[in-house]
Amino acid sequence: MICNGFVHKYGDHIDTDAIIPARMLNSFDPGFLAAHCMEDIDDAFTGRVKPGDIMVGGLNFGCGSSREHAPIALKASGISCVIAENFARIFFRNAINIGLPVMECPDAAKDAEMGDRIEADLDTGVIKNLTKGKSYTAVPFPAFMQEIIAAGGLVAHTKAKIKSE
Repeated sequence: MICNGFVHKYGDHIDTDAIIPARMLNSFDPGFLAAHCMEDIDDAFTGRVKPGDIMVGGLNFGCGSSREHAPIALKASGISCVIAENFARIFFRNAINIGLPVMECPDAAKDAEMGDRIEADLDTGVIKNLTKGKSYTAVPFPAFMQEIIAAGGLVAHTKAKIKSE
C-alpha cells in the first residue's frame, strides 16, 4: 500500500488532546471528529487537509490519554499516514486498530517540512520526500498488521475473517 500526499507537520509531544480536544469526545462520529481535528493548535488544518495527506510529528506523537478518538479524527480528516520520530505506544496500537498507518522514521520526520510531498510505501517501509528528492527507510509493517490496515482496522479485519470461515 502506498500513501502519497502533502505534509502537515507538527512538533514534539503532540498529545491526543491537541489532535482532538477533550470537549469533543462526546461523539465517535468520524465526520464530527474530523471537523474538530487539530483545531486547538492549528485552526486552519481542516480547511487545508486533503484526502491522502500525511501528518508528520516529532517525538512521542500521540502521547496523553489512550483514546481511539485521536486516530479516528486524523483518518476521517483525510490523513492517510502519520510519520513521526516515535509514537506513544497506546496511540500507535489504536491507530493500527482503526486502520491508520503509522511509521517511525526519525530522519524522515526531522527533514520533512510543511507542504512537502511524501510517498510512503507501507509494504517496504520506504519513505520518499518527493519535494526534496530524499529517501528514508522505516521498518515495514509485518504481514498481519498490513492485513489489519488494508481491511480498514481490527474490527473490519475480524469481521471479514469470521465471514470467510
